[in-house]
Amino acid sequence: MTQPSPFLAGARMRCPHCGEGPVFESYLRFAPGCSVCGADFTIADAGDGPAVFVMFVVGALVVPFAFILSFGLHAPDWLMLLASAALAIGLSLALLPRFKAILFALQWRHKASEAGARDVQ
Repeated sequence: MTQPSPFLAGARMRCPHCGEGPVFESYLRFAPGCSVCGADFTIADAGDGPAVFVMFVVGALVVPFAFILSFGLHAPDWLMLLASAALAIGLSLALLPRFKAILFALQWRHKASEAGARDVQ
């Protein structure tokens, strides 16, 4: 059985081992394991990485949107602020679980874990 692409499995929020079972049991809480293949997800720890990537992506999309509204369409400031905030919040909520799942799938693929005392030379 070949492992699915970590990017595809993560984007679909599926098991990085089989690509079928869900990786989350709730919005951002990892399931204890895959309901299809039984893979153990207790090592899951994406850290702060997903939030950093989401901030970069959302910022790259929302800032030009705000500039276009403000300077291109001459929208009132309150409308630009409201629309930009709604877009930033919506995109962040939509992308965060996917980025978290992608980083976990990459961690799974490369067998990455925290360094311990035995790993230090």
